[in-house]
Amino acid sequence: MTERGFSKKDETLVDLLMSTGMPKNVAKTLAFLRKKNETTSVEIEISTALRQPEVSIAMQELRRRKWVTKRDIKKEGKGRPIHAYRLAIPFEKIVEMMEKEERKRIEKIESNIYQLRQLAQS
Repeated sequence: MTERGFSKKDETLVDLLMSTGMPKNVAKTLAFLRKKNETTSVEIEISTALRQPEVSIAMQELRRRKWVTKRDIKKEGKGRPIHAYRLAIPFEKIVEMMEKEERKRIEKIESNIYQLRQLAQS
């Protein structure tokens, strides 16, 4: 299932991001943002086949991590402003941050296994 605007490489990236425990909507949004200088939530929805609430939740998470910045675009007339999003830091830096998190998780798992072995022998 190839989403509009998503290549095989993008789908692989989404799968890899999800394998770190990242929710699918966050992974798809991040994969899409890495290819754009700036984009709107509507463009993200269309290109990733995510619904508006899913994109909104993904953006909250990405902004909480300080990986994405938001800019309001003034709209003619009434209504809500349009939000423009972009990566706050290069995607390579995000990967480095994720690598550190994953390595900490591996160390914790290895420590747990070691402790289990110690307890099994006593």
